[in-house]
Amino acid sequence: MRRNPAFWFVAPALALLAVFFFLPVAAALGLSFTDFDIYALADIRRLRFVGLDNYRRLFGDPEFWQALRNTLYFVAVGGPLSVLVSLAAALLVNHRLAPFKGLFRSLLFLPVVTTLVAVAVVWRYMYQPRYGILNHLLGRFGLEPVDWLGDPDWAMPAIIVMAVWKNFGFNMIVFVAGLQSIPESLYEAASIDGAGHRRQFFHITLPLLAPTFLFVAVITVIGHFQLFAEPYVMTQGGPAGSTLSLALLMYQQGFRWWNLGYAAAIAFVLFGIVGSFAVLLALARRK
Repeated sequence: MRRNPAFWFVAPALALLAVFFFLPVAAALGLSFTDFDIYALADIRRLRFVGLDNYRRLFGDPEFWQALRNTLYFVAVGGPLSVLVSLAAALLVNHRLAPFKGLFRSLLFLPVVTTLVAVAVVWRYMYQPRYGILNHLLGRFGLEPVDWLGDPDWAMPAIIVMAVWKNFGFNMIVFVAGLQSIPESLYEAASIDGAGHRRQFFHITLPLLAPTFLFVAVITVIGHFQLFAEPYVMTQGGPAGSTLSLALLMYQQGFRWWNLGYAAAIAFVLFGIVGSFAVLLALARRK
């Protein structure tokens, strides 16, 4: 059978995807049905097939449910906040009266390209209860200092604020591209008809940004469900497990306790949750 010449152009990319993506995913899925641990790593004969035991153990593990609650909290609060901050920044830097648009876009995008570990270390010092700048500012207003990363009630909100500051620049650029695709003639026609800025925003800008909102929402949800580096560097999942995320739990089980089969099960549960949310967002957009 004669193949289309286009096949040979995409064949190298497909081969790389198969070797470095689909094959490892299939291997990890198989791993989640075994008790693969450090003993099996030393002697493969110790590997046993346990079926769904890892998943049954997972759903009966209080630590898993705590990590899931923390992750959902981070997504539910940090996700919309990140999108709103990104949209506000995009509207500001895209305004026709805004000076030095390119400079401000670059400055606001800088946190995105800064190493997350370095950012987390700097913010950890900012949150320091005795010498941190945030508590210094609170003291100026006569308020008591807050143990931002040591108090279970404040640790996750502190991480959310840092994550929003770190990541909003990417979504801002996407929103700027969406705003620039809206014809200026629509705003001119609306102005002639007597529509103010508020009505233009709700009746022109937001409806025409709907595809951009869907893309940003899906990307943000996927990224926020993978919360790992922030709590790993700043709190190690504490205090009292208040910042333990599913990704961090997966890392701890897999690379601290070497329960690799159990960690693989956590990974696929997380994959299912992320995929479900992405599908729900797409279906909501169609309605």
